[in-house]
Amino acid sequence: MAYPRRAPLEITVGCTFVFQSPQPVSAVLQVAPREHDQHVRAERWETNSPHHGYTDLYGNRCERFMFAAGMSRVVYEAEVSLAAPADVVVPGTPETPIGDLPDEHIAFLMPSRFCLPDMLGTEAWERFGGVLPGWERVQAIVDFVHQRLDWVGGSSNQWTTALDSYHAGRGVCRDYAHLAITFCRALNIPARYVFGYIPDDVPAPAEPNDFAAWFEVYLDGQWHTFDARNNRPLVGRVVVGRGRDAIDVALITAFGPLTLTEFEVRAG
Repeated sequence: MAYPRRAPLEITVGCTFVFQSPQPVSAVLQVAPREHDQHVRAERWETNSPHHGYTDLYGNRCERFMFAAGMSRVVYEAEVSLAAPADVVVPGTPETPIGDLPDEHIAFLMPSRFCLPDMLGTEAWERFGGVLPGWERVQAIVDFVHQRLDWVGGSSNQWTTALDSYHAGRGVCRDYAHLAITFCRALNIPARYVFGYIPDDVPAPAEPNDFAAWFEVYLDGQWHTFDARNNRPLVGRVVVGRGRDAIDVALITAFGPLTLTEFEVRAG
């Protein structure tokens, strides 16, 4: 039985960045919600820096900035309407046979920068190969990753892979997602990385409010939400980006020296 879809939810999300740079720097920020099962009713940017938006190859909304030398400040805020705000849990959902996968989903079975199913394939089949294929197998992966990793702020960096996190036994939310995705792909289950906002009025992680990472798997012809960090259904996820892993949905991509000196995320 699936958890019921809740009534539509209105939520306000936003973030503030302060940067320092010794020279003019071009950068890309991904903070604006996607338009998928969610509607951006209104949004605003507050900054003195020139900027414009575009959509990347994965359908994510990106904002290009040109920051001047010295201090730059960016504030973003959006009012979002979620048509189906609750995570839907559907035990018994079967896997989609490889031969029936849409061509565009094959990429989510392959190794990527941070997700290494070729390196953890033997481990994946030994641990989860005997579990019922489909929802139960993915949930077994989520349960294992949730127990395997301890959340430790600052324990990983922009180069940390799923294999690194697996051996270290610790990480932050993106590391939980990368490791779970790696195991899913090793078992021929398409899996993709997701990041966005989680509101303050739902059960929160132990860490200060920040952007959150989770993942989606393709089962029985559609994508389903899983969260190895929290390992429980949540209400009010606002999706900002989807991709193969965190490299496709980087919060900040700077083409030059740019130091983040202040950072705040709001959702609720």
